[in-house]
Amino acid sequence: MTEQVGRWGRTVNEVAAELGCDWHTVNDTVIAYGQALVDDDPLRIGTPTALGLDETLFFRQGPWRRQAWSTSIVDVGAGRLLDVVPGRDSIEPSRWLDARGGKWRANIAWATLDLSGPYRATFNTMLPDAVQVADPFHVVRLANSALDECRRRVQNETMGHRGRKHDPLYRSRRLLTRADERLTVAGRTRLLGLLNAGDPRGEVKMAWHAKEVIRSIYDHTDAGLADEFVQRLGHDLQDQSCPPEVHSLGRTLLRWKDQITAWHRAHVSNGPTEAANNLIKRVKRT
Repeated sequence: MTEQVGRWGRTVNEVAAELGCDWHTVNDTVIAYGQALVDDDPLRIGTPTALGLDETLFFRQGPWRRQAWSTSIVDVGAGRLLDVVPGRDSIEPSRWLDARGGKWRANIAWATLDLSGPYRATFNTMLPDAVQVADPFHVVRLANSALDECRRRVQNETMGHRGRKHDPLYRSRRLLTRADERLTVAGRTRLLGLLNAGDPRGEVKMAWHAKEVIRSIYDHTDAGLADEFVQRLGHDLQDQSCPPEVHSLGRTLLRWKDQITAWHRAHVSNGPTEAANNLIKRVKRT
């Protein structure tokens, strides 16, 4: 029965209906079978060299639908989910890593993460010799978030209300977050026209340029050059002429400089961890 569930991906409800038994009977059987496979196989986890952490919303509980988060622990080199622990702070991931033993932890050379303080604390404590690598997707997403915050602020300051469908800055929101090389000539002309109409001080345009320069961090192939580039960029983005959202972006770049530029040596990302989280969400929906 459990082999059929894995092979055909049928839900517990479907199997229970076929066998003519209660849902909990089937679910308890699957858990008992799977728990033995997880606990009784010491080689299941293996000896990965690159480890990733990322959080996902696991479920909502209680009458107030309180969010319960979990942390996925993934071998990003092999793209394999190793375990899921409760919470999104440093406590449970640290406890999990501690249980693996010092010899196992010493094998980890790369530790990938988004720009998360708790996960950085986990790696600092439990994997001090591993090189931390900030995921490029999250670095670029941070730049897009700063751009969007700047657009909304300028919108409120100039129009006195949130974006409406005919407002220039609201109409530019999708074009602003699109990659520069993916803009057509007509798209670029339209974007610049909307910025000229709705961005009197040029703040949104400056945040847009900052986002594109941050994307260019990953055009570098030399790790030393990338390190110098991020260092200078972090200071340049804090120039007095830049809007406050760009100032904050520059400070974040400097705070995470080592993790950001480590990608140029490791070329590992948190993509497999994101894929594992996506799979968890799909299983929940099923």
